[in-house]
Amino acid sequence: MWTGGSLALLLVMGAAGAWWLIDRLNDNITKYDVGKDNDFSDDEEVNLLFIGTDTRTGDGNDAYGGEASEGADTTILMHFSQDRSHATGLSIPRDLITDIPECEVRHEDGTIETIPGSQNVRFNQSMGANGRDPGCVWNTVEQLTGVEINHFMMADFNAVKDLSSAVGGVPVCVAEPIDDPKSGLQLDAGNHVLEGEDALSFVRTRHSVGTGSDLSRIELQQQFVASMARQITDGGMLTDPGKLWDLADTATRSLSVDEGIGSIQRLRDLASTLGRVPMSDMNFVTLPVLDNPDEPEDAKATVVVDERRAAPLLEMIRQDISPRELEEREAEREAAEEEAAAAAPEEIRVDVYNGGDVIGAAQETLDWLQNQQGVPLSTNAGNAPSPQETTTLEYGPDQAGQAAALAGMMGLPDSALQEQAAEAGDAPMVLILGDDFRGAGEPIEVAPELPDDVDSITADDEDVCAS
Repeated sequence: MWTGGSLALLLVMGAAGAWWLIDRLNDNITKYDVGKDNDFSDDEEVNLLFIGTDTRTGDGNDAYGGEASEGADTTILMHFSQDRSHATGLSIPRDLITDIPECEVRHEDGTIETIPGSQNVRFNQSMGANGRDPGCVWNTVEQLTGVEINHFMMADFNAVKDLSSAVGGVPVCVAEPIDDPKSGLQLDAGNHVLEGEDALSFVRTRHSVGTGSDLSRIELQQQFVASMARQITDGGMLTDPGKLWDLADTATRSLSVDEGIGSIQRLRDLASTLGRVPMSDMNFVTLPVLDNPDEPEDAKATVVVDERRAAPLLEMIRQDISPRELEEREAEREAAEEEAAAAAPEEIRVDVYNGGDVIGAAQETLDWLQNQQGVPLSTNAGNAPSPQETTTLEYGPDQAGQAAALAGMMGLPDSALQEQAAEAGDAPMVLILGDDFRGAGEPIEVAPELPDDVDSITADDEDVCAS
């Protein structure tokens, strides 16, 4: 249910003409009061949280191991751009070590229970453990990513089985044979169409693919997500009344949502705006992670956020920038650098002032410039005349090449560059480090970016084949 932009968020509702049908579908939906009211308008970006729980209730589901823990087994933060030109789905590994903030759970009798937070635990525990509900997952993802969430949708094992059958099977591809006794999945290499138990086994398997970890399973799930979305939008289901009704009935029975979108009318409104995103501009990526350094080399079971690679990716989502726009920005930046004819490091003349709250920032930066960047004509000018929040670089029109080179070294944002009216001549540029100084060699501002080594697929990519 959390797949493919939530099945284009039930565009199927357009065919439910009779009120009794609408009432039937409304009754199907399970709603949670998570104490949040963060709706959006049609001209705002939208962030939806899709949660797949590892609840094992239902026929045959006990074969997947363990009891019904209702943990956050599969979580995708889906960002839809303000202009609906693109969307990015960010998968969050269940075995990520993170902090879970305090959250409030509202019970059916009207009472509110405060669940204490937990530090350095698996992300999976943000749901189910200690009585946590989807609102606790919501809080955890917001804290982890810095992205404000609008609504959530949740499904369990049964949803994957029922929905895959409702769409007539989901095409998938595997590069190598899979024989996973734990999930029960057995597939020859090549293309397959999976539904029911086989579909669930596919999104659950991990021991016979890739590294055998949850990260490899996420790759299978992303392929499945994109393929199911194509089945719905390209397979004629939205134009066939019979198939449309079956899908609508199955989807709503599989669906748990927050009260803000807890009706067919609200889901239809949501679908009418989010359905405008082209499949070719719906990207799926995984939050960059590293093996947990606190675990022994021969017993790696969890991961931690790779801050270096994750920061620019999260900034891309927070700034509502698409991968295509990033490519355009990079081309413009390279053109600007060529036009400015960036100076060689030994030609850069700059006085470094400390205007921020980090003691020793100017000397630290000076040492870094001279010893690691080869900028001998740099000077520690002491404290700035007055404190300032942001870092600035003042330069004359004849120093544009020096400014471009220094900005590139230090990761200065465009807003930091302040060109003066008069030519500077032999006078050095003036670099004032503000409160945003993060350390010598650390970019002043994290630029939005999709790192080259972060795998990404689009929902219209039919050539994805899991290895």
